[in-house]
Amino acid sequence: MDRVMLDYVVKLTKTPSEVVRQDVEGLRAVGFEDRAIHDICAITAYYAFVNRIADGLGVELE
Repeated sequence: MDRVMLDYVVKLTKTPSEVVRQDVEGLRAVGFEDRAIHDICAITAYYAFVNRIADGLGVELE
């Protein structure tokens, strides 16, 4: 279950244009419900967004 989720997260992060319905169906197949799939997608997208904002503003980590 975790492996399928992490594979989805990596794909969404690195190659978001390649995510297809089958990727979501794979999450359902291992037991994730729609709310959990939404949360996985939203959290992944949020971290990508925040990182892009930080990179775009030249924010450096302490």
